[in-house]
Amino acid sequence: MNENNEDYEEVISSYYEGRGVSSMISLKVDTMEADTIAEKLSSFDNIEDVFLVTGDVDIIVKARFKDYDHMKKFLLKKVSKLKGVENVQSQMIITTYKERNHIIEMESVPTEE
Repeated sequence: MNENNEDYEEVISSYYEGRGVSSMISLKVDTMEADTIAEKLSSFDNIEDVFLVTGDVDIIVKARFKDYDHMKKFLLKKVSKLKGVENVQSQMIITTYKERNHIIEMESVPTEE
């Protein structure tokens, strides 16, 4: 791991320290294995939603984790090891505005004067 990656890991870990992490995970898979992969992903407790989609990726997953480190280990040790998974990308969710048709009330953020 190079110095830039170590710096990134430190910043991300400190930002999410002590807080749960939600993530959208995009997978490019061997289409012959797509149903099997989707079913396997659905069996994990931290996976909330699994979608087979069209476009540049084949499966999109929404997941929640205890912290950043748990997310990283899950992606590296479980998801990327599934037979037929060709590429995995994750996007950590920073702020949720609406979820499952419910608008999330945002706390007012003080602005600098």
